[in-house]
Amino acid sequence: MEKTWHRSYDKGVPFEVDPPEDPLPRQLEKAARDFPQVTATEFVGAQLTYQQLADQVGRFAASLSQLGVKPGDRVAIMLPNCPQTVISYYAVLSIGGVAVMTNPMYVEREMVHQFNDAGVKVLVGLDHLFPRIDKVWKETKVEHLVITSIRDYLPFPLNLLYPLKAKKQNLNMKVPYSSSIHSFKGLVKNSLGDAPRPEVDMAEVALLQYTGGTTGVAKGVMLTHRNLVANVMQISGCLPTLRRGEERFLCVVPIFHVLGMTAVMNWPICMGCTMTLVPRFEIKDFLKTITKTRPTIAILVPTILTAMVNHPEISRYDISSLHTVVSGSAPLPVEIMKRFEQLTGSVILEGYGLTEASPVTHVNPSIKRKTGSIGIALPSTDCRIMDLETGTEEQQVGQVGELVVKGPQVMKGYWNMDDETAQTIKDGWLYTGDIAHMDEDGYVFIVDRKKDMIIAGGFNIYPRDIDEVLYEHPKIADAVTIGVPDEYRGETVKVFVVLKPGETLTEEEVIAHCKEKLAAYKVPRLVEFREELPKTMVGKVLRKELRAEELRKIKGEKED
Repeated sequence: MEKTWHRSYDKGVPFEVDPPEDPLPRQLEKAARDFPQVTATEFVGAQLTYQQLADQVGRFAASLSQLGVKPGDRVAIMLPNCPQTVISYYAVLSIGGVAVMTNPMYVEREMVHQFNDAGVKVLVGLDHLFPRIDKVWKETKVEHLVITSIRDYLPFPLNLLYPLKAKKQNLNMKVPYSSSIHSFKGLVKNSLGDAPRPEVDMAEVALLQYTGGTTGVAKGVMLTHRNLVANVMQISGCLPTLRRGEERFLCVVPIFHVLGMTAVMNWPICMGCTMTLVPRFEIKDFLKTITKTRPTIAILVPTILTAMVNHPEISRYDISSLHTVVSGSAPLPVEIMKRFEQLTGSVILEGYGLTEASPVTHVNPSIKRKTGSIGIALPSTDCRIMDLETGTEEQQVGQVGELVVKGPQVMKGYWNMDDETAQTIKDGWLYTGDIAHMDEDGYVFIVDRKKDMIIAGGFNIYPRDIDEVLYEHPKIADAVTIGVPDEYRGETVKVFVVLKPGETLTEEEVIAHCKEKLAAYKVPRLVEFREELPKTMVGKVLRKELRAEELRKIKGEKED
């Protein structure tokens, strides 16, 4: 059935996609057959071809099977962007296991919760993290640890020099290997026999992707083999001019995050393209990497784009190889988008998604892009705007409500949380929690998160409206808006501002700037200057953390 937004699709983009019945590991095998000598992973100069990658996945899969991993067993992967992450993920899925992607930044409490909640049997981790892992793994059902080192996949002579660097940075490399603590490198090198190839039911869970817990207890999102393959095919369908076996993907968004997993790992693998793996974002090294490796596609997040725009020496670096830049994971301020495009001459396509949708549901078409919009629904994706009160009445063009989506990428549900699943998925529709409106062409504009809306003096205030105005100020590098309790208004508006290096600004000047561009009830009453804002690994500002700080401050003042 044709939808309004189909008229805005780029030439060659299908209205529907028909995902293959082969899971991701079979897509890797196909890429290895079609492009055996194409570089699959590039990591600080070291390369693995698709033939080599497929071979190492098979070897590690055989070793996991020998450790007792059976279909349905959960295997946690706690690694940065490196070849071992790709090998582990595809090996787990190929033997019918369930991958549990784990943030390497997790502290002990978060690790224990996730491993116990998921019932993890095997953990693949990094030697630098071993002291933290060793403190907690015996409090869980984890039976085996598989430990790797960054040096395992570094080229000569960096692999020999790496221990000196690790020692200088006080990074652990000592691991007491035993019958239950294994060397990743050893398991790949010495694996015996062929890995089992169970028949994979595409409706079975392939991944438990935890939501991070920024809205309470972390929930395990159950994504099936079909969800994962479908989302890759939907994204590929939106960019039909990309060349199989030829593009070079810049992989800086963490693979343990759902956006990185789909867009910087699964997508290039299904296309037989090169992944330049960047384990850690540091602006100068990042710009050097682009100049040296000449990537053609980058999936970036607003934090990275902001850092690039504000870097005083960006003109010294050649980033002209990039022909496609997609921004996701958090709203991209319009001002940052404009400045990036002016600096580079490229076009940014803003997309949208959420963990529960594998994650991508919307992206701007390359020709009919609308600035400030997350774009239009992907092929085989339906979307509506529903009223905020009951969630049962579809809103008209231009009316604000909650964005709901339906499609083959929508999760099976939350792991062991039936009530939460029922609240989020209704009649097959995923309720996103994002407030939005849709225009007459089917383009969606996110207003804000439902839970972030500020109600001051009876007015609904969307923080993003204020954020956008702050980003327009030439001295402001970063900013965020929250609501704080107010005895008279219920809530009042407070903004946190990070200035560009060397700049000065007063609270009065910030407020005066906002008064010129906002209705009086939206103008912030409180301004706080910060060196930086608290953010997740993929650049989402932790508004919740800032609100919690304010509540603690108010409570302390009352007690005094």
